[in-house]
Amino acid sequence: MIDKYTTISRMIGSCLVVTAYFVVVHVNVIVGTMLHALACILSVPFFIRTKAWDVVIMLSFMTCISFTKFAL
Repeated sequence: MIDKYTTISRMIGSCLVVTAYFVVVHVNVIVGTMLHALACILSVPFFIRTKAWDVVIMLSFMTCISFTKFAL
């Protein structure tokens, strides 16, 4: 059951990454970074479950960078 939710969350996160990139480039940087942070947060549980620690660290780092953009 958990596997199903984390897989769906990862798929939504993957779609949001592409959407966030489009929003950053063509619409609004702040909204785009918020979408990107959300995408990373949605994807992390899947990679924790699969023990892909390098991806977890990368996504965590990218989320921190996104937070600094819209926190200012």
